[in-house]
Amino acid sequence: MPLRHLLALFLTGFLATQAIGQDTPEADAAIPRAETGGASTLEDILRRQQGLPVDDEFRQVFGDEDAPPGAAAPQLSPLGGQSDSDLWRALRFDKADITTQARGPATNVLVQDSGMTWLQFREGPLAKYGAWLLGGTLVALALFYLLRGRIRIDGEKTGRKLLRFGGIERFGHWILAGSFIVLGITGLISLFGRTVLIPAFGKESFATLAIGSKWVHNNVSWAFMLGLVMVIIMWTVHNIPNRHDLKWLAVGGGLFSKDIHPPARKFNAGQKMIFWGVVVLGVSISVSGLSLLFPFQMPMFAKTFAILNDLGLPQMVGFGALPTDLAPHQEMQLSQAWHAIVAFLFMAMILAHIYLGSVGMEGAFDAMGDGHVEEQWAKEHHGLWVKEMEERAAATSGKAPATPAE
Repeated sequence: MPLRHLLALFLTGFLATQAIGQDTPEADAAIPRAETGGASTLEDILRRQQGLPVDDEFRQVFGDEDAPPGAAAPQLSPLGGQSDSDLWRALRFDKADITTQARGPATNVLVQDSGMTWLQFREGPLAKYGAWLLGGTLVALALFYLLRGRIRIDGEKTGRKLLRFGGIERFGHWILAGSFIVLGITGLISLFGRTVLIPAFGKESFATLAIGSKWVHNNVSWAFMLGLVMVIIMWTVHNIPNRHDLKWLAVGGGLFSKDIHPPARKFNAGQKMIFWGVVVLGVSISVSGLSLLFPFQMPMFAKTFAILNDLGLPQMVGFGALPTDLAPHQEMQLSQAWHAIVAFLFMAMILAHIYLGSVGMEGAFDAMGDGHVEEQWAKEHHGLWVKEMEERAAATSGKAPATPAE
């Protein structure tokens, strides 16, 4: 056979093969990632290596969804009956119809797909930036002390004492403050135990500490919520903003210079900011804590996400609709993440409060110590409150009030 005939025959066969392959584009397109049998492609692998997002929607696509659950799949093919790949895919995305010997909420959830995302966030950005926030706050307070020193009483002390807080007020404050300190320490043990405490003390020692910390954290939380309710009831009326707060803020409360004492009632603008911060963060951390204590009775995020979606807030900032079909495990993970974020902000704020209430300002601790403060201190930091006390005392005794320092 002449050479040109052989070439013509080869070319005809090649073109025919190509034509057959092009006759079924819809069939190939109907099977996601047909060339890999549903597995990850080289492009997926390269994107993961580069830290880029990978579309995993194809992993939720089953083979023959009409096949009976027990049907055997053809060898080396995930596209027939319900293969092992389909089974594990169903377990991963909570689509499998299974029963377990254990009876209870979420006992039929064997694989929780978003758990690794939560763990990576908890051990990564949460721990890293939380530590930076607390460390940065301590450094800032140390620098402020070195530059400003302790804020002293400028005027001459009178030796007379004024009752600033009664016994019930101090009780509410200390039950809130004491429980918060315990909760903060035990919470940090839980978060940083694996990376800090286990290398230092060993796994067995940390195990005992972790179990004890968890028990203490869960039970002391009730004291915190009791103290929070008490201070809200006792002090909300005294922390309503007024025009004097603007004057206080305009001069930084006199914290950065001597002999400047802006007018203030029982609580100045700085204390009001601390109070409302405690209220907002305290209520938020209490709600998320209750959700963690009772995850099946008090899920928090699915309902919250539904409300936000209805308001259109996530879409407004480009997030799209937030998920509202959350497994109990996801609810707990979101609650724990939110709980920890709020806790770090709370601790940073309270560190500043502790500083000013102790070493940072002369005479401040006495207000929550025995409840009595030096009269000159009160006139310098709460002059309007002193005037109110003098007017009240004068009205009771029938004498004209003395002129206050402010």
